[in-house]
Amino acid sequence: MNDSLDHPLRYGMVNELHARPSARLQAPCTVVHLAFKEPRDAANRDRARDLAHLAALTARHGAPSPESGASHYAAAIGRHELRWESHTEFVSYTAIAPGLPPRAFDPAAAEVFPPAWQAEAPGCRIAAAIVQVDLLPDDPAGIEPLLERWFAIESLTAFQVLDEAAVVAGDFRIDPAGFMRFAVFVRPEAGQGRIGRIVQRVLELETYRAMAMLGLPRSRELSASLNAMDTRLSALMEGMGDAARPAEAVLDDLLDLSAELEGTAVRHSFRFGATGAYEAIVHDRIATLRESRFRGRQTLTEFMTRRFEPAMRTVRSARARLQAMLDRTERAGELLRTRVDVQRSAQNQALLASMDARADLQLRLQHTVEGLSVVAISYYAVGLAGYVLAPMAAAAGIDRVWLNAALVPVVVLLTWAALRRIRRRLHQP
Repeated sequence: MNDSLDHPLRYGMVNELHARPSARLQAPCTVVHLAFKEPRDAANRDRARDLAHLAALTARHGAPSPESGASHYAAAIGRHELRWESHTEFVSYTAIAPGLPPRAFDPAAAEVFPPAWQAEAPGCRIAAAIVQVDLLPDDPAGIEPLLERWFAIESLTAFQVLDEAAVVAGDFRIDPAGFMRFAVFVRPEAGQGRIGRIVQRVLELETYRAMAMLGLPRSRELSASLNAMDTRLSALMEGMGDAARPAEAVLDDLLDLSAELEGTAVRHSFRFGATGAYEAIVHDRIATLRESRFRGRQTLTEFMTRRFEPAMRTVRSARARLQAMLDRTERAGELLRTRVDVQRSAQNQALLASMDARADLQLRLQHTVEGLSVVAISYYAVGLAGYVLAPMAAAAGIDRVWLNAALVPVVVLLTWAALRRIRRRLHQP
């Protein structure tokens, strides 16, 4: 093959499709699942610490160390098959062991993940589950006493999946050992691949449900702060009509509130977006299980509708409320800016009227000055002309007083005409 023809990322993208295949399981078996998430900024965590924590576990059992920069890992550790995956915000560990413990959901089944090793994890445990996979008896009613003994009846969900290939049961409660319990009863003819996919979807369902519900406490905190900001915004909106308060001062307060809202939106945008993505994965995993009712028991869809969906609606409501307040502040800002512009336009009109009055006054002063200028120039011009024409007037027997008297109207008229001509040229475009 000519690799130069292929996009440099082509093989990597295709390999990603096959990087995390579901395990092939054979009933009976026990599956222990853990997920760890750092409390803050988990998406930007140091992933080398996750690999170091994984390497510490594999070293305990003499298994190969993970490669640097790996995002998934699989190996045998003792009698268990270990699977590790690195996700955007968390890492997950799944250990599979053949057979069932002597006591149902015995915490000893999770000793493959020692408590001391868990305490050294870079993050906190966000999900922990034990799944027991057993064969479904010929009479499915035979498992009902087991379900009533293992799970809390008021929250028990039991449903058939994948065209009645298996029965899945759980109560979504955390037992005293800190694990959530799930029981999977498969028909004898169910293939190992199908059993593996069922267990993988159940574990993903629980893990992504836990990740999605991280948005609920954040939404409650946000609602409390939005209540205070909503009061401030309402007061600002009511004060917009107060002519006694300058619009610039109201606009400054509004800009402060808008900046606070924008900062809040930035802090919560990732968690809200992640919650929406995790919620979509939860609903996708429920859909792919293709559940049907088992002997009148509560289905997974019914449980999620009553218990999970209200939390997601709270998150969506807080997100929508935050966006609505951002829109309100934007509209209020536009109204205030319009009010400021109108006030400034009125001020500009008053300023222009004042300038017009000053220009008219200057024009009147200019005309007055021009009149005085004509008199002053004519006075000096008559004097100069009298000196020039005095000899000729004396020769003609004309008295100098009469000469000056005759020159005055002529000089004044000429001076006025000259100044008017100069002013006309100055005003020409």
